[in-house]
Amino acid sequence: MKAVIFLADGFEETEALCPYDVLRRAGIDVTLASVSDSLEVTSSHGVTVKAQRTIEEIKDEEFGLCFLPGGMPGAVNLAQCWPLNEMLIRAANNGEYVSAICASPAVVLAPLGLLDGHEATCYPGCESYAPSIHFSTEGVVVSGRIVTGKSAGYAFDLGIRLVELLLGRETAEKVKREIYYKED
Repeated sequence: MKAVIFLADGFEETEALCPYDVLRRAGIDVTLASVSDSLEVTSSHGVTVKAQRTIEEIKDEEFGLCFLPGGMPGAVNLAQCWPLNEMLIRAANNGEYVSAICASPAVVLAPLGLLDGHEATCYPGCESYAPSIHFSTEGVVVSGRIVTGKSAGYAFDLGIRLVELLLGRETAEKVKREIYYKED
């Protein structure tokens, strides 16, 4: 199983790196991909992360999961990357998982039509970016192969849910035990 997490300047680091960690612990081959020409991507809180590859290097590859962290202006920067938009549309059309958290469901997925007919959640206040979509207040929403998360506070929950969808409940439970994950 291959997954990709896309990084753009202004991304929310918890929303990118927490799912990255959880997916890797589950044994998923995860690539951090910069949507710019630079491998160095700076988060909304000034943390610079080095991606492994650029979108130009991977744009023709297939991934079982395409994941978008939120953050501002990270979500806007993701939305403005045409190769990313093409990859997301192709992944959705091929029945692969497309996941986004925080602002990215409303800012990136909705304008591409990827939330049409799906339930989704997003960061409170970002609904205005996609007024035609009714967003849930739930922390994590799975609707077909579209998986969305509300905010950084749900990054672990979303990562665990993605592992369960991709590799099954047993693997998700194993990862939860290894990290001493506490559920309410």
